[in-house]
Amino acid sequence: MEATSFIWSDGEMVAWEDATVHFLTHALHYGTGVFEGIRAYATPEGTAVFRLTEHMERLHRSARAYDLPLRHDVATLNEACRELLRVNELESGYIRPLVFFAEGAASVNPRGAVVRTMMASWAWGAYMGEEGVRDGVRARVSSWRRISQASFIPTAKGSGQYLNSVLAKSEATRTGYDEAILLNEQGTVAEASGANVFVVREGVLATPPVSSGILEGITRASVMTLLADAGVEVRESVLTRGSLYDADELFFVGTAAEVTPIRELDDRPIGSGEPGPITRMAQDLFADAARGKLDEYRHWLDLV
Repeated sequence: MEATSFIWSDGEMVAWEDATVHFLTHALHYGTGVFEGIRAYATPEGTAVFRLTEHMERLHRSARAYDLPLRHDVATLNEACRELLRVNELESGYIRPLVFFAEGAASVNPRGAVVRTMMASWAWGAYMGEEGVRDGVRARVSSWRRISQASFIPTAKGSGQYLNSVLAKSEATRTGYDEAILLNEQGTVAEASGANVFVVREGVLATPPVSSGILEGITRASVMTLLADAGVEVRESVLTRGSLYDADELFFVGTAAEVTPIRELDDRPIGSGEPGPITRMAQDLFADAARGKLDEYRHWLDLV
C-alpha cells in the first residue's frame, strides 16, 4: 500500500501518519466495526466514484445490524469521500470507510465506548494482479466454511467476521493458490474470501442467492444488470461444489477484485482453461460502465 497525504477522521482531515487509535480501542480487541470497500475511476469527465451512495447506504445498514451508532449521514460521508480523493490528488483509487467502537470499554460489551468513523484512500491496481485479470487465477475450495447466519450477519460487512476470510485466503495462498471459495454449513457454494462467485454453463450465468450466506455485493448487482441488459440469462441459484467443476466459465466479482476470471479450481481446468466469452463480456462491460463510457449507466457514477 502506497501512503497518501490525508485520512478523514470524523469530519477532519488528518495526516496519514497521524491517523492513529488508542491501544484499548474496542474494535482492535473484539472486531467491533463495520466497513466498506469503494473504488473511484478516471472517466472522460474526471474522477468518479462507482456507486458511492449505495456503498454508504450499505455502511449504514451494516452499522445498524451490529448496533453501531453512526452519526454521519450518507450525504456527509459521500462528500467526505469526494473531498478525500481531492486532497489526496487521486485520479483513481480505493476508498475504505470504517466505523468502529474505540476506547471507553474494556469488556466484550462495547457500551460506553466512543464510536469513531474514519476513511482512507489510496491508489490500488488489480487486486489479484494484472496477470490474473488477463489470464485468470487458480482457486481452491477452502477447508473452512463460510460464517453461519446463525452466528454472524453475512449480509453486513462486520470487521470481526472477516477472520473467516483471513483463514480461507491464507490457506489458499499458503498452498499455492490465488483465492479460496467457501462453502456454507449446508455444503453449497457461498463466496470467495472477499468476492462473489459467478458460474457460466451453457450460456447461462448463475450466482448464489443471499440465502446462501453471501454478502449482497454491489459489484455483483452491477454485473448481473450489465449482462442481463446485454441479453445473457442471469439466475440466482443454489450451487453445489460439483457445479463449479462442471462450469464452462467461473469468475470472481467484487469492488477489489472487479471481474477476475478463474482458470483453474482444485487443480482442474475450468472450460478451456482460459477466460471465456461471458467472462470477457463482463470484464469489458464493467470496465466501460465504471469509467463512464456507457451513457446508460452514468447514474452509477458520482463525480468528484
